[in-house]
Amino acid sequence: MTDTGEKEVDLSYMPAVELLDLFEWRTVSPVEVTKAVFERIASVEEAVNAFSHLNEQAALEAAEQSEKRWLAGEARGLIDGIPVTVKDIVYCKDRPIQRGSKAMPDDVLPEEDSPAVARLREHGAVIIGRTSTPEFGWKGVTDSPLSGITRNPWGLSKTPGGSSGGAAAAAALGMGALHIGTDGGGSVRIPAGFTGVFGFKPSFGRVPLYPISAFGSLSHIGPITRTVADAGLMMNVMIEPDSRDIASLPYDPWDYTAGLELGVRHLTIGFSPDLGYVDVDGEVAKLVASAVKVFETLGATVEDAGPGFDNPGDCFKKHWYTGARRLVRQFSEADRASMDPEFLEIAAEAEAYSLDDYLDAVDERNTVTAAMNRFHDRFDLLLTPTLPIPSFNAGEPVADAVNQDRWADWTPFTYPFNLTGQPACSVPCGFTSGGLPVGLQIVGPRHADPLVIRAAAAFESERPFKMPDAPKGG
Repeated sequence: MTDTGEKEVDLSYMPAVELLDLFEWRTVSPVEVTKAVFERIASVEEAVNAFSHLNEQAALEAAEQSEKRWLAGEARGLIDGIPVTVKDIVYCKDRPIQRGSKAMPDDVLPEEDSPAVARLREHGAVIIGRTSTPEFGWKGVTDSPLSGITRNPWGLSKTPGGSSGGAAAAAALGMGALHIGTDGGGSVRIPAGFTGVFGFKPSFGRVPLYPISAFGSLSHIGPITRTVADAGLMMNVMIEPDSRDIASLPYDPWDYTAGLELGVRHLTIGFSPDLGYVDVDGEVAKLVASAVKVFETLGATVEDAGPGFDNPGDCFKKHWYTGARRLVRQFSEADRASMDPEFLEIAAEAEAYSLDDYLDAVDERNTVTAAMNRFHDRFDLLLTPTLPIPSFNAGEPVADAVNQDRWADWTPFTYPFNLTGQPACSVPCGFTSGGLPVGLQIVGPRHADPLVIRAAAAFESERPFKMPDAPKGG
């Protein structure tokens, strides 16, 4: 395969849906694309530290097999030859899973792929490496004892967020087209918001997940991409059934790339700038308010309206910290000595919770979910900021050490929708005066995943997303 020569394109930044057309026309090959991605990685990875492991040889071998299939007219599945990354929380059978932790062995291969990896591999994906994560994905920034600090492409002194921060940084800089992230309290949407890419958390159970997370039904798995259509393509693959996930929803063969042009006309949308309890940075608030007006321009009816629940931060904490406690108990004292001290602290805090405390949190979770169900009786979608602040200093757990204790204190817009299990995404909606991205969150009713994707595509059509050409200092 050869390039047409009609125009110069950077294959590492090209959307997957466009690459597939070029593969079919035989003007570009999967091998060319994979080489371009690794050239891109060689030029920018040292600056951002997005990967915990790379395997160029295996990726090139997979790309060569894909090229042969395309040349023979026998392409496999929906994403044959597309470069994909896997967060180092998700099982991938050709590489030890370490979860950002020195306590995990580096010489034991998983016996099987997790469902999302298995489906992507079956559809011909070229897996290029594992992306970095905080230890066990426990917090909303990405640094770990194992991998060190991951940095924001838009400002290397800033955090990309987390816990899928490696995946988001890789997406923003063209280091792969499709990226598997996980989201237990915002871990897809937080880094998408901080790095200016698209991140989608599906309804709980829509994408099968195995093994089950230590954080239980808070945890979702979803795509991080540079375009909405690429996330839709990824969803078409990842939603395929897997019997290992006992909580997975019945298979719905919806095409997530179809109907993206239908827009949001005639939808009724609620906009809550603060959920009734969040203090939002002034610049972020203005950018989000401007973004919301786009939906009115596109024909939706937008009203200021919140879901009416109180801050469920304590409820989330009891679920999250209990999961941390369960994880820590699996390791010896010697192993714990190498772990993130703050992770050990939240596990220790959970030792004080009684069974009644936990069940009270379950009751509150049900109350918040019921409030959102009632909200969606009237509103098709909810819009909020993804985050109340722009990105802050890399290597720090919080933006404000005086007023914030843990990561959830600065991400109050994301974790409520892990408690409710609803689909939610972050779309980039502008930049601060300091050049840092700001995200708009779109939340839909449970199981209305295609509607959220469609609304995101409508916004993207009016406000195309911008990626950095190179990592930016500062």
